[in-house]
Amino acid sequence: MSDQDPSSASKTVDLGALRSRIDAIDTEILRLISERAQCAQDVAHVKLAEDPDAIFYRPEREAQVLRRIMALNPGPLGGEEMARLFREIMSACLALEKPIKVAYLGPEGTFTQQAALKHFGDSAKSLPLPAIDEVFREVEAGSAHYGVVPVENSTEGIINHTLDSFMDASLKICGEVVLRIHHHLLVSDTTRKDKISRIYSHAQSLAQCRKWLDAHYPHAERVAVSSNAEAARLIKSEWHSAAIAGDMAARLYGLEKVAEKIEDMPDNSTRFLIIGNHDVPASGDDKTSIVAAMRNQPGALHDLLEPFHRHHIDMTRLESRPSHSGVWNYVFFIDFKGHCSDPLVRAALEEVQLRAAEIKVLGSYPVGVL
Repeated sequence: MSDQDPSSASKTVDLGALRSRIDAIDTEILRLISERAQCAQDVAHVKLAEDPDAIFYRPEREAQVLRRIMALNPGPLGGEEMARLFREIMSACLALEKPIKVAYLGPEGTFTQQAALKHFGDSAKSLPLPAIDEVFREVEAGSAHYGVVPVENSTEGIINHTLDSFMDASLKICGEVVLRIHHHLLVSDTTRKDKISRIYSHAQSLAQCRKWLDAHYPHAERVAVSSNAEAARLIKSEWHSAAIAGDMAARLYGLEKVAEKIEDMPDNSTRFLIIGNHDVPASGDDKTSIVAAMRNQPGALHDLLEPFHRHHIDMTRLESRPSHSGVWNYVFFIDFKGHCSDPLVRAALEEVQLRAAEIKVLGSYPVGVL
């Protein structure tokens, strides 16, 4: 006579049946992903037959696919989690068609690299560069297909170096990524935690954690360096130092988190732009960015903005920067909803063209999905 609990036996049978079902589902998923990859290769052959210089990465198409997946998703996985899975599938399939090279503000382990991976997936070839203007130059020269640069932070505001680079570049904005920024206090295995007297980080990260540092390390020297990843690298050789950086830098350099999420603002996020050499067709949910130079006269800013108001175009950002030229004093960077092919947007831009000393459309691109 067996002493086994009948309910326990039932659970064992049920668990075995569930595992068999999972194996069958995994086999079907494998078959379908392979079928999708083959279809991607077929698309590449068709494109190359029609045009040897065909563009394989289509930002508007990827945005439409991800939006559709999120809309159809029945759960229990969340919409963004499901979209991230499909992002990696699309990234791998695109690499079969034609691998793309993406330059970003480095070094490895920065939030900009994290944004690049979030947008392009792990199958894209990434190229870290030491400065924003070098990312622009690499893409303009054709050495990289696309670039990723930070443009604004919700706490500290605009990244002026990025805006200034657009004033002289011929590149187009092809997309955007908004990344939730979490800062951690990191130490190495040789750090004496009770003797920390120096804290490295990027200047913006130090500013975003100012209140926390004032409360917990008021006497520690705060040293601004070129990137959070550089801060993480530096503390490997200093026993009395710590770094403020993110998860990627912590993993890359094998660092321990002494304190997590130390940013002063809980909704701290950074917006990144994708730059490339081609215009992007409308995706159905788009933004447009322009830079406009106005003559130095009374009412110039009103003249610039009035057509957007009259045509009911929703403006999402307005920034001014000193002009590089003596012809006018300031240029204005403007983001608004809509694609430059939209009739209302086109009408507004035509009116602005007549009123401005100069206008440059930086690009129309899909609103960030992830």
